[in-house]
Amino acid sequence: MDTLKILLGATVALLLGALAVSWKNLQTGERNASKDELAKLQRQIEEIRRAQDDLALEKQRLALQEAAARPTPSEDAAAEAAKLAAIEAQLARLEEEKAQGERDARMENQENAFQEGMEFQKKNSDVRRARMIRDALLIARVKEWVDGELGGFGTIDLVRPENVQPGSELLIRRNTGVLGKLRVERIDIEGGIVNPVTQFGDIRPEPGDELILEPPFFSDGE
Repeated sequence: MDTLKILLGATVALLLGALAVSWKNLQTGERNASKDELAKLQRQIEEIRRAQDDLALEKQRLALQEAAARPTPSEDAAAEAAKLAAIEAQLARLEEEKAQGERDARMENQENAFQEGMEFQKKNSDVRRARMIRDALLIARVKEWVDGELGGFGTIDLVRPENVQPGSELLIRRNTGVLGKLRVERIDIEGGIVNPVTQFGDIRPEPGDELILEPPFFSDGE
């Protein structure tokens, strides 16, 4: 398109130059120019006019093409609306992700708080249980323990005989823990004989283990 415009412009320039020369010759004294020369000059003028018309048409055509290539106001508005809608959708997604993250964080905090509360309660329970065991009144001590097919038996030295009688059940205390439970079967001046109420695992009663009454509100499985 630019090449065509250059060619048309060059043609017009040449024709204008030729016309100027012819007109100058007429003005400088060639008053008796022949009809052929006048006709030739007229043809040159017509060619110049046609070239100018062609150039004007080409300019209009190029202008129309450029105008057609430019988006119309309605297309611009539609494109802007689509762009705005995409931005709003992205913002909505980000807001939802943020809200979901906050909900997840709150849920995690609640779960952590619950777990911490349970652990704290368990620790308090363990501490309370250990304190109750530690403070329980000493009744007797294991003197000897003999393992047997039915769980074994033991002899005990009574520390407070007034607090125990045949049929009494005593807990075996070692430090602040309880190993199990024994039942007093017989009491005499030398002490007493006890049998297991609970099954023992790898840890068995030993001489020196202390026997206590079960503290109030105490539970072995607490």
